[in-house]
Amino acid sequence: MTTVLAELFTLMLMAFALGMDAFSIGIGMGMIQLRLRQIFYIGITVGLFHVWMPLLGMMTGKFLSEKFGAFAAYAGGVLLIVLGIQMVLASFKDDDSSVMTPVGFGLLLFALSVSLDSFSVGLTLGIFGARTAAAVICFGAAATILTWAGLLVGRRVQGWLGSYSEALGGFILFAFGIKLLLPF
Repeated sequence: MTTVLAELFTLMLMAFALGMDAFSIGIGMGMIQLRLRQIFYIGITVGLFHVWMPLLGMMTGKFLSEKFGAFAAYAGGVLLIVLGIQMVLASFKDDDSSVMTPVGFGLLLFALSVSLDSFSVGLTLGIFGARTAAAVICFGAAATILTWAGLLVGRRVQGWLGSYSEALGGFILFAFGIKLLLPF
């Protein structure tokens, strides 16, 4: 029972870390004064992408772990570290110029862009044999809620939280990558 709770806690932390990307971008997007109905649909769309992308990653990761064993486990840890570093570095870029409109194709592109990293994390979770249903539910719920929060905060503030939230998510993923590589 303790193992299940520990895994669920770990999955929720990872889901939070991955959702911070959607939160930070949502803050910038929320500044274009979206209606509440639009915010609702954007959050649901991002949440669905955060369900399907890690699911695809987990299926791929399970396949790789069966074929490549321990090497795949180390690759998963390195992947989380690289992803975390990339998120931290991206948080320091001053790229506020490209706020896409969250309608139609722009919404799908936004949802895909903030969920690509969840594919990589899903790949790692598949290698380590995480519980699939728990992972995708945590990832989808966290992404939906954090997207809504980011869009709503964006309506109120002028972006002072955005880069810091993405950096926090990157540090969390980096720490999990180190934990996977160094068993302690």
